[in-house]
Amino acid sequence: MEKLSREFYNRDSLIIAKELLGKVLVHEVNGEKVHAKIVETEAYMGVEDKAAHSYGERRTPRVEVMYGKPGVSYVYFIYGMYFCFNVVTREEGVPQAVLIRALEPLEGLDFMAQNRYKKQYDELNRKQITGLTSGPGKLCTALQIDKSLNGEDLCGNSLYIEEGDGTDFHIVSAKRVGIDRTEEARDYLWRFYIKDNRYVSVTK
Repeated sequence: MEKLSREFYNRDSLIIAKELLGKVLVHEVNGEKVHAKIVETEAYMGVEDKAAHSYGERRTPRVEVMYGKPGVSYVYFIYGMYFCFNVVTREEGVPQAVLIRALEPLEGLDFMAQNRYKKQYDELNRKQITGLTSGPGKLCTALQIDKSLNGEDLCGNSLYIEEGDGTDFHIVSAKRVGIDRTEEARDYLWRFYIKDNRYVSVTK
């Protein structure tokens, strides 16, 4: 499949958040390529978005990558436990990003299962299969995405996103998750997911 270009990422973040659905995230680790379809995203709209790390033009070492070129990764650590993987969008100096919230595993199933549960994929029960990549922290664990990949060029050959298979689906718009203290921003319908996909983290 064709890899997404730099130009794809250099656009309105709300459009990108929707258009990333159905695309395929690829991570090559030790010569093995792991593939998973993007099924849930959240847009973070930068300096005017109270839920964004760059709100109010905040510029710290953690968020500096968001001020750079589009089409790179923004990976951060939360709750002292989990990594979250974001795609930096818009032109340099406009600190926006799209959080990848959930994936549907496609290839490298044993790799993901070992990372999440220390088991082979065929040893997982139904709940564990659904839980492989049904959340931002889960998917980072499954695909071995951590802080070492912060700033990774998504137009490179290690971590990148490809076009999907073109299958039609219905997109649901909903409130973002885990941002209850961000006043009016908590009500924006800036989370998008594929309707009826079992790997979506929150279906409301």
